Amino acid sequence: MASKRDYYEVLGVAKDSSEEDIKRAYRKLAVKFHPDKNPGDASAEEKFKELGEAYDVLFDEQKRAAYDRYGHAAFTQGGGGGGGRGGGGGFHDPFDIFKEVFGGGGGGGGDNIFEQFFGGGGGGGGGGGGRGDRNRGDDMRYDLQISLEEAASGCEKEVEVSKRERCDGCKGSGGEPGSKPVVCRECGGRGQVVTSRGFFQMAQTCPRCRGTGQSIDKPCKRCSGDGRAAATTQIKLKIPKGIEDGMKLRSTGQGEAGVRGGPPGDLYVVMHVKEHPVFDRDGSDLMCKVPISFTTATLGGEVTVPTLGGRAQFKVAAGTQSGTTFKLRGKGMPELNSSLYGDLHVHVIVEVPTKLDSEQRKKLEEFAASMGEDNSPMHKSFFEKAREFFS
Repeated sequence: MASKRDYYEVLGVAKDSSEEDIKRAYRKLAVKFHPDKNPGDASAEEKFKELGEAYDVLFDEQKRAAYDRYGHAAFTQGGGGGGGRGGGGGFHDPFDIFKEVFGGGGGGGGDNIFEQFFGGGGGGGGGGGGRGDRNRGDDMRYDLQISLEEAASGCEKEVEVSKRERCDGCKGSGGEPGSKPVVCRECGGRGQVVTSRGFFQMAQTCPRCRGTGQSIDKPCKRCSGDGRAAATTQIKLKIPKGIEDGMKLRSTGQGEAGVRGGPPGDLYVVMHVKEHPVFDRDGSDLMCKVPISFTTATLGGEVTVPTLGGRAQFKVAAGTQSGTTFKLRGKGMPELNSSLYGDLHVHVIVEVPTKLDSEQRKKLEEFAASMGEDNSPMHKSFFEKAREFFS
């Protein structure tokens, strides 16, 4: 059996990290490995569970103290671990932890982050078994593309959706004024018909009443008794800051209208964040490559870099090598449902001059001649390691 990984290693935090650092690390990784973002990926699901277990221990003061003292043995039978949130050393369900950290909860409204992005319970879902559910309208999908800047600041978008809305002629009833619904003769009011094939029976929605269990004696001429008509609707969406590519927003009740007055379905908006010409994104962190001059890398100096909020400066030390990475804290993307921001990782690329006049070339040759091995430690180290290949 494989041994458990160190919980600090799982979350990628140091042992002296604060509770806020632990929560921040969990947030970033939990969104990345959530099963809804990685359908069918067993490895991602295992990592998600591992993250939940690590967070459950390290965010709890008593459990963390026990873990620091005894390691994983603190939570095995007879170990020294305390109770804390998990009760007697047990662990929370990783999905409960996720909802707890992201402000989610139970079924109620659809405004929390867990429901918005991963389709939680509540709202106008079509799961139950009542007759009204059989009349429920279809859910719809809309793909929306936004820029990285819009994802960083949050924005409002108005989208145009073509769908079936409640018929204005019959107000969704499906019948002409004065008409009355009667029990469907085809299914006897059950809303389903059963067909037999040998030993097998198959139930399907009644084609006559479309699952309502009732038929209309005078169907509406405008919608032919369906209670719905094609329409184009403008829908306003509020995009929260920090949203990531592939996440889903649910707009409750904005799907297709239900049959003959049934409840509407929901609209799921799948977010697509455009690639940026300067920045690459990894969760709440941003990466960019910035060229610096040969003289700045050699002598040191101040470098100006772009950020999503404007310009920023940082200092490079004398002798900075090409490919060195500098971290600008808090200059990345905002984290969902949080006041925290990720970091900007700047990879500096030392630019080599390509056009030299005779005077510049002469001075550079004199400079090269004056250089000793002590000023080229990487060059010296490499050839010492590779000496056997040149002998």
